[in-house]
Amino acid sequence: MERSDASLVEALPRDDSGDDLRELYRRYAGELYGFACNALGDRDVAEEVVQDVFARAWRHAGGYDKRRATVRTWLYAIARNRIVDMQRRTGARPGLVDRDEPPADAPAHDPLEQAVLRWQVAAALARLRPEHRELIRLAHWNGLTMREIAELKGIPLGTVKSRTSYALRSLRLILDEMGVKA
Repeated sequence: MERSDASLVEALPRDDSGDDLRELYRRYAGELYGFACNALGDRDVAEEVVQDVFARAWRHAGGYDKRRATVRTWLYAIARNRIVDMQRRTGARPGLVDRDEPPADAPAHDPLEQAVLRWQVAAALARLRPEHRELIRLAHWNGLTMREIAELKGIPLGTVKSRTSYALRSLRLILDEMGVKA
């Protein structure tokens, strides 16, 4: 039987093997990475945030109170605080790379609403089967064609097409289940 998140956190101070922390990491690292990456726009810094979240969770596990928040909420609060710290740090030291400004005629979007939507999509992707998630990432984030994916993965083009179709249908169902109107 799978242990609850709260029992894993409560056991962290006594966990010499690191198994409980690894399990929490397995459960939440992907979605926290997506959250941090979307908020910061930098994959390397997002990875740093995720590592720091779990280090802080391990160090401060004794302060976790399951009556106040779920483990997910607690981890996201730690992540949010680290993201704010990172944004302040990069705000004080602007990066060397100029970011493209949106076109003047682009509709204005609430950054918080966009961040929440990106987090929801990342959480939905995490619920997909790994092979489906990988195809969506290769196609949509890496910009590969179906033929390029088939060659890269060494699988027939028809298989890539059908898996992508199933993946997108599953993603839509998950997003609908989450109440996301994208």
